[in-house]
Amino acid sequence: MSAENLWKVVERSAAAIDPGEGIAFVSDPGFGGIDVFIGKVRDLNQGRAVQGITYDMFEPLVLNEFQRLVAEVEAEFGPRIKLYVAHARGRLAVGEVAVVVAAGSPHRDEAFRACRQLIEAVKHRSPIWKQEHYQDGDSEWSEGCSLCQPSAEHADDGHVHDHAH
Repeated sequence: MSAENLWKVVERSAAAIDPGEGIAFVSDPGFGGIDVFIGKVRDLNQGRAVQGITYDMFEPLVLNEFQRLVAEVEAEFGPRIKLYVAHARGRLAVGEVAVVVAAGSPHRDEAFRACRQLIEAVKHRSPIWKQEHYQDGDSEWSEGCSLCQPSAEHADDGHVHDHAH
């Protein structure tokens, strides 16, 4: 039997994403491992001072994709895994939480790997657009993972990015 999973979009004007909700959701008395990824808006991206980010999406399409991604991870790790995804929509300031992914499982290795696989899939495959607002007054739209674009910021950080998935 499959575990219950949760995926949602949080309208920023209504509420902030609470990482505690993700932890509580994937908790289970039989689980010894919980892993959580929290993505926050940072103040610098590719050498530019960031003031905030606006995330835009067509919610039904995003929720369908989240459901598909969760099902893929569950198929790989089995029914004893619980998964949670929440992504913000709207304008966020530096330091605010943009995305939370959580995985709970009987063992830590499964939780670590499932959480990593799910956040990478969300960043690469979800139809979410972001507009970065810079301190100089300029702004720029982008789609997908900014790490896919070469930049000096990540040239020597050991980041391995496999696009085969």
